[in-house]
Order: sequence, then structure tokens, then C-alpha cells
Amino acid sequence: MANAASGMAVDDECKLKFLELKTKRNYRFIIFKIESQQVVVEKLGSPEETYEEFAASLPADECRYAVFDYDFITNENCQKSKIFFIAWSPDTSRVRSKMVYASSKDRFKRELDGIQVELQATDPSEMSFDIIKSRAL
Repeated sequence: MANAASGMAVDDECKLKFLELKTKRNYRFIIFKIESQQVVVEKLGSPEETYEEFAASLPADECRYAVFDYDFITNENCQKSKIFFIAWSPDTSRVRSKMVYASSKDRFKRELDGIQVELQATDPSEMSFDIIKSRAL
């Protein structure tokens, strides 16, 4: 079902894979891209993959959406996890691409029920592991 505001459809696989990440924890991360007027899954990260491997999977000069399942231990020694939604929009990407991703972001995010933290990043320093850790608490 395309959205009149952005004209963007969301492939069912996006919702299915996100559900698997959230409930079954089959993946550490999912990277999504917009292709032919719809959001599709580009890459699935296995549970063993690290945050560094996730960050390295984002293209240096193209926009993407991503979700990352971050596991951590609180100061009270409780095991927790938070699901991050990251809107990756590097300064070096094309203006048109940035506009399409920006206008479709909220609609796409609404399709993924269970996002706990949102980050907007234009270069790797804006989504460093330290930022992820600080935003999770």
C-alpha cells in the first residue's frame, strides 16, 4: 500500500524480518533500502555480528534505514536489549536520495512496531558505539 505523501510502499519482507529480529532474535541488524519506489531488505546481520560490522555495512555515500538490536547489562546487572532505528543519510549522498529517505522515514518507521530509540546520522561519528550505549540507558 503506497503512501500518498511519499509514494513509497513497504515490502512485506521488511515487516516479517523485523518481527523475527524482535521476537525470535534471529538477526542482530537489518539494513533497508529504497528501490523502485518501495522499501526492501538489503542485508540481514546474524546474531553473532558486532556493531562495528553493522556500521561497516552501511554504504559511505548512499542513504539507508537500519534497525539494530543492542544487548547490554544495566547498572543493576540486568540483561536488556533495545531496538534502534537508524536513519543513515550521509552528507555525500545525492540530494534527491536524502529527500526521498527523509520524506518516507516516519511512514516506514510506523510499519516497524517495537522501535525504542531513533538515531539520525549523517556520518559515522553520529552513530558511534558510545552514542548507542548512552542512548540505550
